[in-house]
Amino acid sequence: MDVLLTAQSNSRISIFIFWGHNQTLDLSGWLLLNETFTDQPLVMDFNGDMIPDIFGVTTSPMTRVCYLTDRIQKCQNALSSSVKMRIPHSNAFIDLNKDFTADLFLTTEGPKFETWISKDGNFTRAEVMPADPPSVKIIGQSSFVDFDGDGVQEHLLPVCEDDACQRSAIYLSKSGSAEWVPVLSDFQSRHEIWSFIPGKPSQPLALHFGDYNLDGFPDALAVLRNTSGSGQQAFLLENVPCNSPSCQAVGRMFHIHWDQSDLGAIRNATMATFFDIYEDGILDMLVLSQAEDKKDLIIHALKNNFEADAYFVKVMVLSGLCSNDCPEDVMPFGVNQPGPYVMYTTVDSNGDLKNASAGQLSQSAHFSLQLPYTVLGLGRSANFLDHLFVGIPRQTGETEIRKQEWTAIIPNSQLIVIPYPHDNPRSWSAKLYLTPSNSVLLTAIALIGVCVFILVIIGILHWQEKKADDREKRQEAHRFHFDAM
Repeated sequence: MDVLLTAQSNSRISIFIFWGHNQTLDLSGWLLLNETFTDQPLVMDFNGDMIPDIFGVTTSPMTRVCYLTDRIQKCQNALSSSVKMRIPHSNAFIDLNKDFTADLFLTTEGPKFETWISKDGNFTRAEVMPADPPSVKIIGQSSFVDFDGDGVQEHLLPVCEDDACQRSAIYLSKSGSAEWVPVLSDFQSRHEIWSFIPGKPSQPLALHFGDYNLDGFPDALAVLRNTSGSGQQAFLLENVPCNSPSCQAVGRMFHIHWDQSDLGAIRNATMATFFDIYEDGILDMLVLSQAEDKKDLIIHALKNNFEADAYFVKVMVLSGLCSNDCPEDVMPFGVNQPGPYVMYTTVDSNGDLKNASAGQLSQSAHFSLQLPYTVLGLGRSANFLDHLFVGIPRQTGETEIRKQEWTAIIPNSQLIVIPYPHDNPRSWSAKLYLTPSNSVLLTAIALIGVCVFILVIIGILHWQEKKADDREKRQEAHRFHFDAM
Protein backbone atom coordinates (compact mmCIF):
# COMPACT_ATOMS: atom_id res chain seq x y z
CA MET A 1 0.00 0.00 0.00
CA ASP A 2 1.15 3.50 -0.85
CA VAL A 3 0.28 6.72 0.97
CA LEU A 4 -1.03 9.88 -0.70
CA LEU A 5 -0.58 13.09 1.27
CA THR A 6 -2.07 16.49 0.39
CA ALA A 7 -0.62 19.80 1.54
CA GLN A 8 -2.28 23.19 1.12
CA SER A 9 -0.42 26.42 0.45
CA ASN A 10 -1.94 29.66 -0.88
CA SER A 11 -5.22 27.91 -1.77
CA ARG A 12 -3.37 25.33 -3.86
CA ILE A 13 -3.16 21.61 -3.08
CA SER A 14 0.16 19.83 -3.57
CA ILE A 15 0.21 16.03 -3.68
CA PHE A 16 2.96 13.85 -2.25
CA ILE A 17 3.05 10.08 -2.78
CA PHE A 18 5.09 7.76 -0.59
CA TRP A 19 5.55 4.35 -2.18
CA GLY A 20 4.95 1.24 -0.13
CA HIS A 21 7.85 -1.14 0.47
CA ASN A 22 6.99 -4.49 2.11
CA GLN A 23 5.49 -3.56 5.49
CA THR A 24 6.71 0.05 5.53
CA LEU A 25 7.19 3.09 3.29
CA ASP A 26 10.10 4.02 1.07
CA LEU A 27 10.81 7.47 2.49
CA SER A 28 13.73 8.07 0.15
CA GLY A 29 11.81 7.72 -3.10
CA TRP A 30 8.67 9.79 -2.59
CA LEU A 31 7.03 11.61 -5.49
CA LEU A 32 5.71 15.18 -5.74
CA LEU A 33 3.23 15.74 -8.55
CA ASN A 34 4.27 18.45 -10.97
CA GLU A 35 0.77 19.93 -10.95
CA THR A 36 -1.12 21.50 -8.06
CA PHE A 37 -4.89 21.32 -7.65
CA THR A 38 -7.59 23.74 -6.55
CA ASP A 39 -9.09 21.19 -4.13
CA GLN A 40 -8.45 17.75 -2.73
CA PRO A 41 -8.28 15.12 -5.50
CA LEU A 42 -10.50 12.14 -6.19
CA VAL A 43 -8.59 8.86 -6.29
CA MET A 44 -10.17 6.76 -9.04
CA ASP A 45 -9.35 4.33 -11.85
CA PHE A 46 -9.89 6.66 -14.80
CA ASN A 47 -8.48 4.38 -17.53
CA GLY A 48 -9.55 1.00 -16.13
CA ASP A 49 -6.07 -0.48 -15.67
CA MET A 50 -6.70 -1.19 -11.95
CA ILE A 51 -4.01 1.31 -10.95
CA PRO A 52 -5.37 4.30 -8.97
CA ASP A 53 -5.28 7.64 -10.79
CA ILE A 54 -5.61 11.18 -9.44
CA PHE A 55 -8.49 13.30 -10.74
CA GLY A 56 -9.09 16.98 -10.05
CA VAL A 57 -8.91 20.55 -11.30
CA THR A 58 -5.60 22.35 -11.73
CA THR A 59 -6.84 25.46 -13.51
CA SER A 60 -10.59 26.00 -13.50
CA PRO A 61 -12.59 24.96 -15.43
CA MET A 62 -10.43 22.20 -16.96
CA THR A 63 -10.27 18.80 -15.29
CA ARG A 64 -7.03 16.83 -15.19
CA VAL A 65 -6.12 13.23 -14.48
CA CYS A 66 -2.65 12.04 -13.48
CA TYR A 67 -1.57 8.46 -14.17
CA LEU A 68 1.14 6.84 -12.06
CA THR A 69 1.93 3.72 -14.07
CA ASP A 70 5.38 2.33 -13.19
CA ARG A 71 5.68 5.21 -10.69
CA ILE A 72 6.04 7.68 -13.56
CA GLN A 73 3.60 10.57 -13.51
CA LYS A 74 1.72 11.54 -16.64
CA CYS A 75 -1.00 14.20 -16.46
CA GLN A 76 -3.49 15.09 -19.19
CA ASN A 77 -6.93 16.61 -19.69
CA ALA A 78 -9.65 14.34 -18.35
CA LEU A 79 -13.15 15.21 -19.58
CA SER A 80 -14.26 16.48 -22.97
CA SER A 81 -15.87 19.66 -21.61
CA SER A 82 -15.03 22.13 -18.88
CA VAL A 83 -16.35 21.74 -15.34
CA LYS A 84 -16.45 24.41 -12.64
CA MET A 85 -15.94 22.26 -9.58
CA ARG A 86 -17.47 23.21 -6.26
CA ILE A 87 -15.12 23.64 -3.29
CA PRO A 88 -15.29 21.56 -1.19
CA HIS A 89 -16.43 18.92 -3.63
CA SER A 90 -17.94 15.48 -3.01
CA ASN A 91 -17.15 13.83 -6.34
CA ALA A 92 -17.71 10.09 -6.54
CA PHE A 93 -16.55 7.18 -8.70
CA ILE A 94 -19.42 4.71 -8.55
CA ASP A 95 -21.85 2.81 -10.77
CA LEU A 96 -25.05 4.84 -11.18
CA ASN A 97 -26.82 2.96 -14.00
CA LYS A 98 -26.42 -0.64 -12.78
CA ASP A 99 -24.06 -1.81 -15.51
CA PHE A 100 -21.36 -2.76 -12.95
CA THR A 101 -18.98 -0.16 -14.38
CA ALA A 102 -18.09 2.83 -12.22
CA ASP A 103 -19.35 6.21 -13.45
CA LEU A 104 -18.22 9.69 -12.46
CA PHE A 105 -20.38 12.01 -10.36
CA LEU A 106 -19.29 15.65 -10.00
CA THR A 107 -20.45 18.44 -7.70
CA THR A 108 -20.17 21.78 -9.49
CA GLU A 109 -20.73 25.45 -8.80
CA GLY A 110 -24.30 26.66 -8.59
CA PRO A 111 -24.56 24.33 -6.76
CA LYS A 112 -25.31 21.69 -9.37
CA PHE A 113 -24.50 18.06 -10.10
CA GLU A 114 -23.12 16.36 -13.20
CA THR A 115 -23.13 12.66 -14.07
CA TRP A 116 -20.62 11.21 -16.52
CA ILE A 117 -21.50 7.66 -17.55
CA SER A 118 -18.77 5.23 -18.54
CA LYS A 119 -19.58 3.99 -22.05
CA ASP A 120 -17.05 1.54 -23.46
CA GLY A 121 -14.46 2.96 -21.08
CA ASN A 122 -15.10 6.60 -22.05
CA PHE A 123 -16.92 9.09 -19.83
CA THR A 124 -19.94 10.71 -21.47
CA ARG A 125 -22.16 13.26 -19.79
CA ALA A 126 -25.72 12.06 -19.20
CA GLU A 127 -28.72 13.04 -17.08
CA VAL A 128 -28.99 10.11 -14.67
CA MET A 129 -29.27 11.96 -11.37
CA PRO A 130 -31.01 15.33 -10.83
CA ALA A 131 -28.73 18.18 -11.89
CA ASP A 132 -30.24 20.65 -9.42
CA PRO A 133 -30.30 20.19 -5.65
CA PRO A 134 -33.46 20.77 -3.59
CA SER A 135 -34.42 24.37 -2.86
CA VAL A 136 -32.51 24.90 0.38
CA LYS A 137 -29.92 27.33 1.72
CA ILE A 138 -26.95 25.09 2.60
CA ILE A 139 -25.89 21.97 0.69
CA GLY A 140 -23.81 19.24 2.33
CA GLN A 141 -21.64 16.51 0.87
CA SER A 142 -23.20 13.99 -1.50
CA SER A 143 -23.14 10.29 -0.61
CA PHE A 144 -24.21 7.17 -2.48
CA VAL A 145 -25.73 4.05 -0.91
CA ASP A 146 -28.37 1.48 -1.79
CA PHE A 147 -30.81 3.06 0.63
CA ASP A 148 -33.95 1.03 -0.15
CA GLY A 149 -32.35 -2.31 -1.06
CA ASP A 150 -33.25 -2.34 -4.75
CA GLY A 151 -29.71 -2.96 -6.00
CA VAL A 152 -29.29 0.61 -7.33
CA GLN A 153 -27.33 3.44 -5.72
CA GLU A 154 -29.28 6.43 -4.43
CA HIS A 155 -27.97 9.98 -3.97
CA LEU A 156 -28.29 11.21 -0.36
CA LEU A 157 -27.79 14.85 0.52
CA PRO A 158 -27.78 16.48 4.00
CA VAL A 159 -28.99 20.08 3.89
CA CYS A 160 -29.91 23.09 6.00
CA GLU A 161 -33.15 24.76 5.03
CA ASP A 162 -32.23 28.18 6.46
CA ASP A 163 -29.07 30.27 6.64
CA ALA A 164 -28.64 29.73 10.39
CA CYS A 165 -29.05 25.96 9.96
CA GLN A 166 -31.84 25.79 12.53
CA ARG A 167 -33.87 23.45 10.32
CA SER A 168 -32.15 20.46 8.75
CA ALA A 169 -33.13 17.59 6.48
CA ILE A 170 -31.75 14.70 4.44
CA TYR A 171 -32.96 14.35 0.86
CA LEU A 172 -32.72 11.38 -1.50
CA SER A 173 -32.88 11.12 -5.26
CA LYS A 174 -33.14 7.92 -7.27
CA SER A 175 -31.48 7.13 -10.56
CA GLY A 176 -33.63 8.24 -13.48
CA SER A 177 -35.86 10.47 -11.34
CA ALA A 178 -35.82 14.26 -10.98
CA GLU A 179 -37.60 14.21 -7.61
CA TRP A 180 -35.95 14.84 -4.24
CA VAL A 181 -37.58 12.86 -1.43
CA PRO A 182 -37.02 13.84 2.24
CA VAL A 183 -36.01 10.78 4.27
CA LEU A 184 -35.38 12.71 7.49
CA SER A 185 -36.86 16.05 8.52
CA ASP A 186 -37.81 15.46 12.18
CA PHE A 187 -34.89 16.55 14.36
CA GLN A 188 -36.90 17.11 17.55
CA SER A 189 -36.11 15.18 20.72
CA ARG A 190 -38.70 15.84 23.42
CA HIS A 191 -38.54 19.64 23.81
CA GLU A 192 -35.16 20.08 22.11
CA ILE A 193 -34.48 20.67 18.43
CA TRP A 194 -31.22 19.52 16.91
CA SER A 195 -29.71 20.32 13.54
CA PHE A 196 -26.66 19.78 11.38
CA ILE A 197 -23.54 21.83 11.97
CA PRO A 198 -22.93 24.20 9.03
CA GLY A 199 -19.95 22.89 7.15
CA LYS A 200 -16.65 24.64 6.67
CA PRO A 201 -13.96 24.02 4.04
CA SER A 202 -11.80 22.06 6.47
CA GLN A 203 -14.72 19.87 7.57
CA PRO A 204 -17.84 20.06 5.37
CA LEU A 205 -21.29 18.81 6.34
CA ALA A 206 -21.31 15.07 5.65
CA LEU A 207 -22.86 11.74 6.62
CA HIS A 208 -21.00 8.46 7.09
CA PHE A 209 -22.80 5.24 6.20
CA GLY A 210 -22.68 1.62 7.34
CA ASP A 211 -25.12 -1.21 8.11
CA TYR A 212 -24.74 -1.38 11.89
CA ASN A 213 -27.59 -3.88 12.46
CA LEU A 214 -26.92 -5.99 9.32
CA ASP A 215 -30.52 -5.79 8.11
CA GLY A 216 -29.45 -5.04 4.54
CA PHE A 217 -30.28 -1.32 4.70
CA PRO A 218 -27.43 1.17 5.33
CA ASP A 219 -27.61 3.35 8.43
CA ALA A 220 -25.70 6.57 9.06
CA LEU A 221 -23.76 8.49 11.68
CA ALA A 222 -24.09 12.26 11.92
CA VAL A 223 -22.93 15.00 14.27
CA LEU A 224 -25.76 17.30 15.38
CA ARG A 225 -25.89 20.41 17.54
CA ASN A 226 -28.55 21.56 19.95
CA THR A 227 -30.18 24.67 18.48
CA SER A 228 -31.11 25.94 21.94
CA GLY A 229 -27.69 25.33 23.48
CA SER A 230 -24.06 24.88 22.62
CA GLY A 231 -23.73 21.11 22.90
CA GLN A 232 -23.08 18.83 19.96
CA GLN A 233 -22.79 15.06 19.75
CA ALA A 234 -22.89 12.13 17.35
CA PHE A 235 -26.14 10.29 16.66
CA LEU A 236 -27.03 7.03 14.97
CA LEU A 237 -29.53 7.35 12.12
CA GLU A 238 -31.24 4.00 11.61
CA ASN A 239 -32.73 3.07 8.25
CA VAL A 240 -36.34 2.02 9.02
CA PRO A 241 -39.56 1.51 7.01
CA CYS A 242 -41.25 4.77 6.07
CA ASN A 243 -44.12 5.91 8.30
CA SER A 244 -44.60 9.37 6.78
CA PRO A 245 -46.42 10.40 3.59
CA SER A 246 -43.38 12.41 2.44
CA CYS A 247 -41.15 9.35 1.98
CA GLN A 248 -43.64 6.88 0.51
CA ALA A 249 -41.92 7.10 -2.88
CA VAL A 250 -38.83 5.48 -1.34
CA GLY A 251 -40.42 3.26 1.30
CA ARG A 252 -37.61 3.87 3.81
CA MET A 253 -36.58 6.71 6.11
CA PHE A 254 -34.07 7.60 8.82
CA HIS A 255 -34.92 7.45 12.51
CA ILE A 256 -32.58 9.15 14.99
CA HIS A 257 -31.63 7.15 18.09
CA TRP A 258 -31.84 9.87 20.71
CA ASP A 259 -31.21 7.49 23.63
CA GLN A 260 -27.90 5.98 22.47
CA SER A 261 -26.10 6.24 25.82
CA ASP A 262 -22.58 5.43 24.56
CA LEU A 263 -22.69 8.12 21.90
CA GLY A 264 -24.38 10.55 24.29
CA ALA A 265 -21.50 10.19 26.74
CA ILE A 266 -19.06 11.68 24.20
CA ARG A 267 -19.34 15.44 24.42
CA ASN A 268 -18.34 17.90 21.70
CA ALA A 269 -18.11 15.24 19.01
CA THR A 270 -16.77 16.55 15.72
CA MET A 271 -16.89 13.46 13.50
CA ALA A 272 -18.20 9.88 13.60
CA THR A 273 -17.83 6.92 11.27
CA PHE A 274 -18.08 3.13 11.10
CA PHE A 275 -15.19 0.67 11.23
CA ASP A 276 -14.92 -3.10 11.70
CA ILE A 277 -12.45 -3.03 14.59
CA TYR A 278 -12.57 -6.74 15.43
CA GLU A 279 -12.72 -7.96 11.80
CA ASP A 280 -15.88 -9.93 12.58
CA GLY A 281 -18.16 -8.34 9.99
CA ILE A 282 -19.99 -6.22 12.58
CA LEU A 283 -19.40 -2.49 12.18
CA ASP A 284 -18.24 -0.63 15.27
CA MET A 285 -18.05 3.15 15.67
CA LEU A 286 -15.19 5.62 15.81
CA VAL A 287 -15.98 9.08 17.20
CA LEU A 288 -13.70 12.10 17.20
CA SER A 289 -14.24 14.71 19.91
CA GLN A 290 -12.55 17.86 21.13
CA ALA A 291 -12.32 18.81 24.79
CA GLU A 292 -13.37 22.31 25.76
CA ASP A 293 -10.66 24.96 25.57
CA LYS A 294 -8.25 22.46 24.02
CA LYS A 295 -7.00 21.93 20.50
CA ASP A 296 -6.21 18.25 20.90
CA LEU A 297 -8.69 15.76 19.47
CA ILE A 298 -9.66 12.47 21.12
CA ILE A 299 -10.58 9.27 19.28
CA HIS A 300 -13.24 7.08 20.91
CA ALA A 301 -13.94 3.50 19.82
CA LEU A 302 -17.38 2.02 20.55
CA LYS A 303 -18.00 -1.70 20.17
CA ASN A 304 -21.23 -2.67 18.45
CA ASN A 305 -23.20 -4.77 20.95
CA PHE A 306 -26.04 -5.51 18.58
CA GLU A 307 -27.17 -8.95 19.78
CA ALA A 308 -29.61 -10.09 17.10
CA ASP A 309 -28.07 -12.99 15.21
CA ALA A 310 -28.06 -11.28 11.82
CA TYR A 311 -25.91 -12.39 8.90
CA PHE A 312 -23.63 -10.58 6.48
CA VAL A 313 -21.21 -10.98 3.60
CA LYS A 314 -18.00 -8.97 3.52
CA VAL A 315 -16.43 -8.42 0.10
CA MET A 316 -13.03 -6.97 -0.76
CA VAL A 317 -12.05 -6.58 -4.41
CA LEU A 318 -8.31 -6.45 -5.09
CA SER A 319 -6.46 -5.09 -8.11
CA GLY A 320 -5.13 -8.43 -9.34
CA LEU A 321 -1.69 -6.96 -10.03
CA CYS A 322 1.88 -7.66 -9.03
CA SER A 323 4.41 -4.91 -8.35
CA ASN A 324 6.59 -6.47 -11.06
CA ASP A 325 6.03 -9.33 -13.48
CA CYS A 326 4.26 -12.11 -11.62
CA PRO A 327 6.32 -15.30 -11.22
CA GLU A 328 4.97 -18.42 -12.87
CA ASP A 329 2.14 -20.19 -11.06
CA VAL A 330 1.73 -17.24 -8.67
CA MET A 331 -1.70 -15.67 -8.35
CA PRO A 332 -1.42 -11.84 -8.27
CA PHE A 333 -3.37 -10.39 -5.37
CA GLY A 334 -2.69 -6.65 -5.33
CA VAL A 335 -4.49 -4.27 -2.97
CA ASN A 336 -8.05 -3.01 -2.57
CA GLN A 337 -9.12 -0.71 -5.33
CA PRO A 338 -11.45 2.27 -5.96
CA GLY A 339 -14.29 1.57 -8.37
CA PRO A 340 -15.45 -2.07 -7.97
CA TYR A 341 -19.18 -2.62 -7.57
CA VAL A 342 -20.75 -5.44 -5.54
CA MET A 343 -24.37 -6.63 -5.55
CA TYR A 344 -26.19 -9.70 -4.26
CA THR A 345 -29.63 -11.18 -4.82
CA THR A 346 -31.14 -13.80 -2.55
CA VAL A 347 -34.41 -14.95 -1.03
CA ASP A 348 -35.12 -14.10 2.60
CA SER A 349 -36.85 -16.26 5.20
CA ASN A 350 -40.26 -15.00 4.02
CA GLY A 351 -39.61 -16.05 0.44
CA ASP A 352 -39.21 -12.46 -0.80
CA LEU A 353 -36.44 -11.40 -3.18
CA LYS A 354 -33.76 -9.33 -1.42
CA ASN A 355 -31.13 -7.13 -3.08
CA ALA A 356 -28.28 -4.99 -1.82
CA SER A 357 -25.37 -3.26 -3.52
CA ALA A 358 -22.39 -1.10 -2.66
CA GLY A 359 -19.39 0.53 -4.28
CA GLN A 360 -15.85 0.14 -2.97
CA LEU A 361 -13.89 3.31 -2.13
CA SER A 362 -16.09 5.55 -4.27
CA GLN A 363 -15.01 8.80 -2.55
CA SER A 364 -11.66 9.89 -1.18
CA ALA A 365 -11.73 13.61 -0.32
CA HIS A 366 -12.81 15.73 2.65
CA PHE A 367 -13.08 13.05 5.34
CA SER A 368 -15.18 10.63 3.30
CA LEU A 369 -13.68 7.91 5.57
CA GLN A 370 -14.95 5.00 3.51
CA LEU A 371 -14.04 1.43 4.37
CA PRO A 372 -11.65 -0.46 2.07
CA TYR A 373 -14.25 -3.23 1.75
CA THR A 374 -18.02 -3.58 1.59
CA VAL A 375 -20.15 -5.13 4.34
CA LEU A 376 -23.61 -6.11 3.10
CA GLY A 377 -26.15 -7.16 5.71
CA LEU A 378 -28.41 -10.15 5.04
CA GLY A 379 -30.84 -9.74 7.93
CA ARG A 380 -31.78 -12.82 9.94
CA SER A 381 -31.93 -15.07 6.90
CA ALA A 382 -29.33 -17.84 7.13
CA ASN A 383 -29.90 -18.94 3.52
CA PHE A 384 -27.06 -19.15 1.05
CA LEU A 385 -26.63 -16.11 -1.17
CA ASP A 386 -28.17 -17.10 -4.48
CA HIS A 387 -26.09 -14.71 -6.60
CA LEU A 388 -23.18 -12.38 -5.84
CA PHE A 389 -22.01 -10.10 -8.64
CA VAL A 390 -18.74 -8.16 -8.79
CA GLY A 391 -17.83 -5.65 -11.51
CA ILE A 392 -14.74 -3.53 -12.13
CA PRO A 393 -14.02 -0.50 -14.40
CA ARG A 394 -13.32 -1.02 -18.10
CA GLN A 395 -10.47 0.26 -20.23
CA THR A 396 -11.01 2.71 -23.07
CA GLY A 397 -12.67 1.07 -26.07
CA GLU A 398 -13.62 -2.11 -24.22
CA THR A 399 -17.26 -2.97 -24.90
CA GLU A 400 -17.63 -6.10 -22.77
CA ILE A 401 -18.67 -5.53 -19.16
CA ARG A 402 -16.16 -6.82 -16.64
CA LYS A 403 -18.51 -8.68 -14.33
CA GLN A 404 -18.44 -12.08 -12.66
CA GLU A 405 -21.05 -14.00 -10.71
CA TRP A 406 -20.65 -16.40 -7.80
CA THR A 407 -23.46 -18.57 -6.47
CA ALA A 408 -24.28 -20.25 -3.16
CA ILE A 409 -22.12 -17.98 -0.99
CA ILE A 410 -22.12 -18.96 2.68
CA PRO A 411 -23.45 -16.23 5.03
CA ASN A 412 -21.08 -14.67 7.58
CA SER A 413 -18.16 -15.06 5.21
CA GLN A 414 -15.51 -12.74 3.86
CA LEU A 415 -14.95 -12.93 0.13
CA ILE A 416 -11.69 -11.65 -1.34
CA VAL A 417 -12.07 -11.28 -5.11
CA ILE A 418 -8.99 -11.37 -7.34
CA PRO A 419 -9.98 -10.09 -10.81
CA TYR A 420 -7.15 -11.66 -12.81
CA PRO A 421 -6.92 -11.41 -15.73
CA HIS A 422 -8.98 -8.22 -15.83
CA ASP A 423 -10.51 -8.79 -19.26
CA ASN A 424 -11.50 -12.41 -18.59
CA PRO A 425 -14.05 -12.47 -15.74
CA ARG A 426 -14.55 -16.24 -16.06
CA SER A 427 -10.99 -16.70 -14.80
CA TRP A 428 -11.43 -14.51 -11.73
CA SER A 429 -10.96 -16.25 -8.41
CA ALA A 430 -12.37 -15.66 -4.95
CA LYS A 431 -11.05 -16.66 -1.54
CA LEU A 432 -13.74 -17.42 1.04
CA TYR A 433 -13.12 -16.95 4.76
CA LEU A 434 -15.79 -17.88 7.28
CA THR A 435 -16.74 -15.94 10.40
CA PRO A 436 -18.78 -18.12 12.81
CA SER A 437 -21.93 -16.48 14.14
CA ASN A 438 -23.52 -16.73 17.58
CA SER A 439 -25.70 -19.61 16.39
CA VAL A 440 -22.59 -21.74 15.84
CA LEU A 441 -21.52 -21.14 19.44
CA LEU A 442 -25.01 -21.86 20.73
CA THR A 443 -25.16 -25.04 18.66
CA ALA A 444 -21.81 -26.15 20.05
CA ILE A 445 -22.96 -25.44 23.60
CA ALA A 446 -26.20 -27.35 23.01
CA LEU A 447 -24.29 -30.28 21.51
CA ILE A 448 -21.87 -30.38 24.44
CA GLY A 449 -24.81 -30.14 26.85
CA VAL A 450 -26.59 -33.06 25.18
CA CYS A 451 -23.39 -35.12 25.25
CA VAL A 452 -22.87 -34.37 28.95
CA PHE A 453 -26.50 -35.26 29.68
CA ILE A 454 -26.16 -38.57 27.83
CA LEU A 455 -22.90 -39.32 29.65
CA VAL A 456 -24.59 -38.66 33.00
CA ILE A 457 -27.43 -41.05 32.10
CA ILE A 458 -24.93 -43.67 30.94
CA GLY A 459 -22.97 -43.21 34.18
CA ILE A 460 -26.08 -43.60 36.33
CA LEU A 461 -27.19 -46.71 34.44
CA HIS A 462 -23.68 -48.14 34.64
CA TRP A 463 -23.58 -47.47 38.40
CA GLN A 464 -26.98 -49.12 38.88
CA GLU A 465 -25.90 -52.11 36.82
CA LYS A 466 -22.69 -52.40 38.84
CA LYS A 467 -24.71 -52.35 42.08
CA ALA A 468 -26.99 -55.06 40.72
CA ASP A 469 -23.97 -57.17 39.73
CA ASP A 470 -22.46 -56.76 43.20
CA ARG A 471 -25.77 -57.78 44.77
CA GLU A 472 -25.94 -60.89 42.59
CA LYS A 473 -22.35 -61.80 43.44
CA ARG A 474 -23.08 -61.54 47.16
CA GLN A 475 -26.18 -63.69 46.73
CA GLU A 476 -24.18 -66.26 44.78
CA ALA A 477 -21.48 -66.27 47.43
CA HIS A 478 -24.06 -66.65 50.20
CA ARG A 479 -25.78 -69.51 48.35
CA PHE A 480 -22.41 -71.27 47.88
CA HIS A 481 -21.55 -71.17 51.59
CA PHE A 482 -25.05 -72.31 52.52
CA ASP A 483 -24.78 -75.34 50.24
CA ALA A 484 -21.36 -76.17 51.64
CA MET A 485 -22.81 -76.39 55.13
